[in-house]
Amino acid sequence: MAYSEVLLVQPVEGLGGEGDQVKVRAGYARNFLLPRHIAVPVTNANRKQIEALKKRRGEREAQELNGAQELAHKLEKMSIVFVVKTGEGGKMFGAITANDVHEKLVAGGVTIDKKRIHLHTPVKTIGKHEVKVRLHQEVSVELAFDVVSENPVEVAPVEEQK
Repeated sequence: MAYSEVLLVQPVEGLGGEGDQVKVRAGYARNFLLPRHIAVPVTNANRKQIEALKKRRGEREAQELNGAQELAHKLEKMSIVFVVKTGEGGKMFGAITANDVHEKLVAGGVTIDKKRIHLHTPVKTIGKHEVKVRLHQEVSVELAFDVVSENPVEVAPVEEQK
């Protein structure tokens, strides 16, 4: 298999950040990275760009980290409540998913990517729950939310066996 060395101009998820010199398959470089101007071929002239790219990368990462920390403080102060329909014995109809949490955050004025909300399994019970929100590689927040019943919980009658 043929490989090419390219210099990344923009960060690529799972590959590297700007200013990184990476070795990728020739077809990936030729058909995806180079036409979209995400990377440039490694030449002596392009190697001079590395320092400028690394400086810009450092500034961008510091800015992203500060923004993530500010958003983490804002999320820690938030309280989210889901009001759901329940049936007999407090059993929920449906479930609370990461998408529902995302919609509540957006409604509360927090702009965040859905992929950053990590809810392993949908919530199907009433009570307090937590979801992990990963804002940055170094910043993650445990966001607590409540699930309450829209109508009073009725206890199911216990049948007596004879």
